[in-house]
Amino acid sequence: MTAQSVEYIRYRIPEQRSAQFLAAYTRAARQLAAAPQCVAYELSRCEEDPEHFVLRITWTSTEAHLEGFRRSDLFPPFLAEIGPYVEDIEEMRHYRPTDVRGDGSAVPTLYDWAGGAEAFSRLTEVFYDKVLKDDLLAPLFADLAPEHAAHVALWVAEVFGGPAAYSETRGGHGHMVARHFGKHITEPQRRRWVNLVQDAADDAGLPTDAEFRSAFVAYVEWGTRLAVYFSGPDAQPPAEQPVPRWSWGSMPPYQG
Repeated sequence: MTAQSVEYIRYRIPEQRSAQFLAAYTRAARQLAAAPQCVAYELSRCEEDPEHFVLRITWTSTEAHLEGFRRSDLFPPFLAEIGPYVEDIEEMRHYRPTDVRGDGSAVPTLYDWAGGAEAFSRLTEVFYDKVLKDDLLAPLFADLAPEHAAHVALWVAEVFGGPAAYSETRGGHGHMVARHFGKHITEPQRRRWVNLVQDAADDAGLPTDAEFRSAFVAYVEWGTRLAVYFSGPDAQPPAEQPVPRWSWGSMPPYQG
């Protein structure tokens, strides 16, 4: 798959034209929002020197920008808005993201927000107690090892930003999905799993705010759908992959 490309456009706009410039980009942004080649965009203004602006546009690829967006019906109205400011451009280039990236500590991880290791231990204990009493799911866990819930707690904790204990003691993503080979999980069983884990989250006292629960349920949906696939007859072992790291409004870059 072609890597995403980040375009940076640096402007120097005199103070007396800045209001018109911002208004023009507010209108032009409608074309960016409608473009299937555009992943995201952001216009920033320098605090130290307010005449300087930087527009950052993430494209699905450089080619998608140059050969797709610029040749589409969206480009003429976009250019009509920003055209008066082309001469104010100091730089306009595409950049390829590197592997140097990460999150700072200003925003807590989902792991910390949930309450750390104890919260996920409670979650899995409550959940598997429910599972073993459920007529639809109990057959899948007939031979459940005593340490299973603890292993899953390590997994979920690491997924949500906690210590890499699962990776260090059990393995990566491939090890977890391999546990589902040959299980032939059905869609009704998957949905029951999703419902019970949400009930378990309530009973275990995990946070109920919308932001946390939406991220939590997003992972549960993602993970259970992969489990169904890897439990089926056509499943192929995935490439070597680390434990996925889930955050607020994001997901890992692989599907299986």
